[in-house]
Amino acid sequence: MLKTCIEQEFPILKKLVHGKQLVYLDNGATTQKPVQVIEAMQKYYKEHNANIHRGIHQLAEEATLLYEEAHKVVADFIHADFEEVIFTKNTTESLNVVAGSLGIKQGDVIVLTQMEHHSNIVPWQQAAKKAGAVVKYVRITEDGQLDMNHLKELLVGAKVLSVTSMSNVLGTRNPVKEICALAKEKHVVTVIDAAQTAAHEQIDVKALGCDFLAFSGHKMFGPMGIGVLYGRKELLEKMEPFLFGGDMIKEVSFEESSWNDLPWKFEAGTPNVAGAVGLLHAVQFIQKIGFDAIKAHEQEVTDYCLEQLKEIEGVKVYGPAERGPVISFSLEGVHPHDAATILDRQGIAIRGGHHCAMPLMGVLGVNGLSRVSFSVYNTKEDVDKLIEGVKKVQQVFQ
Repeated sequence: MLKTCIEQEFPILKKLVHGKQLVYLDNGATTQKPVQVIEAMQKYYKEHNANIHRGIHQLAEEATLLYEEAHKVVADFIHADFEEVIFTKNTTESLNVVAGSLGIKQGDVIVLTQMEHHSNIVPWQQAAKKAGAVVKYVRITEDGQLDMNHLKELLVGAKVLSVTSMSNVLGTRNPVKEICALAKEKHVVTVIDAAQTAAHEQIDVKALGCDFLAFSGHKMFGPMGIGVLYGRKELLEKMEPFLFGGDMIKEVSFEESSWNDLPWKFEAGTPNVAGAVGLLHAVQFIQKIGFDAIKAHEQEVTDYCLEQLKEIEGVKVYGPAERGPVISFSLEGVHPHDAATILDRQGIAIRGGHHCAMPLMGVLGVNGLSRVSFSVYNTKEDVDKLIEGVKKVQQVFQ
């Protein structure tokens, strides 16, 4: 099991919560940070802190080199070109950039799915309202998969398709490569929300054939406040910037402005340099372990948890049998917030609520669910503590 090898790299896992050893099972919301990420960011502020691309003094040059190295490492990580990787605050901002800059026009059709996170619904809703476009949603099946026949129907005449690669509620792994190929046949622009994927499996944007892809550093062992937007170069060159100001300009007069080269064209203002450094080291942390080992470990823990939960009367699990490391479930007669509160008293951190997917909750016919989500540092022993905690929750409400 991986935890015995890497648990020393995550200081927070030694924390006591209400006198109990922390069992952290909310990785779908954010992962914990390894020592190398924390120390790299501290070192940046201690030794290299300066604004980038502007100064010619040594610190400015050092900070610029670190920032641009992070761009290169992340580009290589997802098999993109350097110019195609834009740093943002998070997945939400990345999706807003695409929705706001793609040039949605009156009558355009935007296709989403019923399983999307709010961050992949609201930006498109707003862009559609502003332009007079239409948003349509691909149905999900009873077992939490996309209805591919319905997807094919909605792609006819659509301008853009934006879809999650893995549901943050159901754990559904969508067939993104197949979806992108179907969209390409219909000349539909594809946008992939990979927030729940980046820490768990290899992303190859060229192999996927997507036009845009977004993910967050904080869900893959990096810091909060740094996100990534990949975009095909030819599309980024045609798009207008989403934000305006310093560093994204080439020339400015009192009357006109011209834009910087990619990727800086979409990075207005002083960026999160320390966050980029942290993200660089998060990528290296993942590469050190390897996606094969990560996926095998997480799948073993997820499958074990599914088996144990299904043995408890009154527990209903949502989503497909084969899934990523995310499990959402309901406890008969117990509100998810109450379950999360009682589990927290046992030192167990889970998520309870609608998980920023209120439309999906309506489709499922629930007000909210309890969710556990796993990472490389979780073990079957963590699952055993969770199961014991769930039974205590049931005892409280009997």
